[in-house]
This record gives sequence, C-alpha cells and structure tokens, in this order.
Amino acid sequence: MLNTDNELPLPVMETFFSLQGEGYHMGKAAFFIRLGGCDIGCSWCDTKRGWDADVYPKVSIDELLSRALVLPVRSVVITGGEPMQYDLTMLTRRFKEEGFATFLETSGAHSLSGEWDWICFSPKRQGKPLPEYFERAGELKVIVEGPDDLLWAEENAQKLIHTQCPLFLQPEWSRRLEVTPLVIEYIKKHPVWRLSLQVHKYIKIP
Repeated sequence: MLNTDNELPLPVMETFFSLQGEGYHMGKAAFFIRLGGCDIGCSWCDTKRGWDADVYPKVSIDELLSRALVLPVRSVVITGGEPMQYDLTMLTRRFKEEGFATFLETSGAHSLSGEWDWICFSPKRQGKPLPEYFERAGELKVIVEGPDDLLWAEENAQKLIHTQCPLFLQPEWSRRLEVTPLVIEYIKKHPVWRLSLQVHKYIKIP
C-alpha cells in the first residue's frame, strides 16, 4: 500500500459521471473516481496511461466530494489503476457520511481498506489475490483472453466463501470477436457463470 496516511490527497487520473459499464451493476449511474497508479501490469490493460501515479495531480477528499455532490446520484465507484494501493478509509468514510454507496473495482492484490457497499473482485495472475477478497467479494469478474482463463476463473470461484457470489466471465476487449463465442459456449455448459460485456465501450460512453 503506497499511502498509509488516509487523509492525504490521492493521485487522480480522472473523475466523471457515467453509467457502470460492466458486471453486476451494469447500467447504473454513478460518479467515478479513477485513481492513478498500478503495479499489476496486465498486457491488455486499457488504462496503461494510469500506471504511473506520479504524473497525475493529487486531489483532496474535499475536492472529490465537491465534484460528486452536485450530481443527482449517490453512488461512487473507485477504480484505477489499482485503487487498493492506497488507504481509502477516510475517502470512503467521508463519502458514506454524505449518503453515498461505495463501489470498488480491484484485482485484490493489495490489502483491503475502506468502507465498501460492493466489491467487484477481478483477480489477475500477475498479482496474487489476497484471501480477504474471497471473503468480501460482491462479485467475481474474470477477464478471458483464451481457454486458460476459464481454468483461472474456476480456480478463483472455488475459493469464494459466499457460494451465492455472482460469477462473471468477461471477454477481453481487444479479443472480443474471438473470445466471446468461447465464453458463451462455456456458460451454456456451466450456467453458474454469467456473461459480462464492456457495454460502455460498445455505446461509446466513459
């Protein structure tokens, strides 16, 4: 975890108001905070520009709240990068004090901090997921580039503590034409899984 003082300003790549584009909460409006910095390094990452936290301005919690409070929603999604590189206890506490539901998108490779209403847990081989995420996951979402990722998905699903946790397979965007049929056929044979698509990319919203 990079910052241990949870009141320090955070490196923010961008904030925006949009719809959640994938997974369990697809289609819901929310305020997004995309934090800079990631040490996972997925080859297919669509936000590689965010790997270096030092190139982004540090933004205070007060400023982030001021951007959110003018909007007609009370849901905030913290994404990255890898947001769990930072202690987000105070950030989430302040947002919850203002009536926001807090949503996290993480690989689970760093210790969990913060007060969360929902955790989208998307484990990656490059960063070994920690046991606490298998206990706290609201949903498990595995990115699929090829057949080996289906095995990775099953390996992680078997570790979940809550057997009713929704399970999603999501075709990697750059290989979606090749991979989507594979995922569809797998789900038909293993219907405990559900299909997640990056709808925001199809309809061209942030």
